[in-house]
Amino acid sequence: MRSRFTAFVVRNGDYLLQTWDPDTRPSELNLVDLPVTFYRLEILDTVAGGLLDSTGVVEFEAFYRGDPSGSQRERSTFRRINRKWYYTAEIPVVQ
Repeated sequence: MRSRFTAFVVRNGDYLLQTWDPDTRPSELNLVDLPVTFYRLEILDTVAGGLLDSTGVVEFEAFYRGDPSGSQRERSTFRRINRKWYYTAEIPVVQ
């Protein structure tokens, strides 16, 4: 999760696509025109995702500056493929 957040910070769409589950990955991703700049990540919760798990969930809040500034809260699912973790999907967060 932290490496994917860093990829958003530096706008590395190639890395995001490489770490996206092939079953749910879009064909392209354009981060050049993002109207915000991410600057902080807080991990709020994790479920599974350990050494012996094949899936995991990370709930996080990503803070950004822009017009307007704010944050994005999300629960994301991941799955392990050939010993590497891949982002699968976002789970809606009920606040």
